[in-house]
Amino acid sequence: MSMYKDLVDRKEKLAVIGLGYVGLPIALEFARKISVIGFDINEKRIDMMKQGIDPSNELEKEAFKGCDITFTNSLDVLREAKFFIVAVPTPVDEHNVPDLIPVQKASETIGKVVKKGDYVVFESTVYPGCTEEDCLPIIEKLSGLKNITDFKLGYSPERINPGDKNHTLATIVKVVSGCDAESLEEIAKVYELVVTAGVHRASCIKVAEAAKIIENTQRDLNIALMNELSIIFNMMNINTYEVLEAAGTKWNFLKFQPGLVGGHCIGVDPYYLTYKASELGYDAEVILAGRNINDNMAKYVAKTVVQHIIKNSGDVKSSKVLVKGATFKENVSDIRNSKVADVVKALQSYYVNVDVEDPHADSDELQHEYGFGLVKNPGNDYDAVIVTVPHKDYLALDDHYFAGITKSHGMIADLKGIYRNKINNRTYWSL
Repeated sequence: MSMYKDLVDRKEKLAVIGLGYVGLPIALEFARKISVIGFDINEKRIDMMKQGIDPSNELEKEAFKGCDITFTNSLDVLREAKFFIVAVPTPVDEHNVPDLIPVQKASETIGKVVKKGDYVVFESTVYPGCTEEDCLPIIEKLSGLKNITDFKLGYSPERINPGDKNHTLATIVKVVSGCDAESLEEIAKVYELVVTAGVHRASCIKVAEAAKIIENTQRDLNIALMNELSIIFNMMNINTYEVLEAAGTKWNFLKFQPGLVGGHCIGVDPYYLTYKASELGYDAEVILAGRNINDNMAKYVAKTVVQHIIKNSGDVKSSKVLVKGATFKENVSDIRNSKVADVVKALQSYYVNVDVEDPHADSDELQHEYGFGLVKNPGNDYDAVIVTVPHKDYLALDDHYFAGITKSHGMIADLKGIYRNKINNRTYWSL
């Protein structure tokens, strides 16, 4: 009997381990078709999901309706599943070294519950080889079972884009892989239940891991090029966005923009690849050069703003700057690895007084994570305003608004160029 058929006939259950911005949408999507167990170690998050609340603020209450799902943090309940999907985070530490603790802990959890005939599929972004070389030995050691003969291992990288309502799990082609031909086919059929865009069968687990890691590395490098161009064009008094608009008229020009590169994908994943390359004795020069440029953009922005303040008022210590936007990207509440925190830190290193405002972020969470909270009512005497994230809430703001909250010599630093040609009464600057 096939695993796919047993799941469809509801003879067996599928479990998702890790119910963050990746795991929860996957769990709910499957729960509309088959029986699902949603497992997370965070009891507070489990309680929220039982009430139909997404702790990541990505999904509406409606998303939970009509779903055959049990939310739990109990290993006994998790043990009832036959098909396990692991969707835990894979961050880097403060030295940009991959932090495999979440994925190793998840492997330990799997090792305690996996049974003969079970399937285990990892979705967490890792370097090629991690699933088989780092995770599998933990599972085999704790369970006493062997891959292929006793259970089947697979890898299917997540492609969830936070805040994106158009590119969802169902509409993005899913890359799948397995430990042998049989597992590849079964895993592919299971994912085809929920991914209407179809699946791409990779030849092996390492290929699937590598495919995921280069998706974000490619984006990172392209944005790094735009950021470097922005620095050069700024020296020439040329607006980068006007240059990109002109260049974008060519059919094969890739449309990337400069900006802060944060979040838990583009700013993190390349380090997994460079770490593995370094282990093998190769220094990934191009990839690390791109990372270096992107990681230093926050300091560049802060320096540009401070130079404007020195030139126009000279009094940096009594100057005030408003930062609009604290999340890692527009229209989400997620602050993980937000480079806005680096902008605030860089400004404070010059002894600038900084206020931060964001309609989506949580002030307590920011305070806990980065040591600053949000102001509810921004002032009206700022020396500069930095619009870091183009939230939809900001798109309608105009020249009159910015003139009303800044001093006459004030600067509007519009990092993503959303107010281009709209600011006339204040100094305007964009990346």
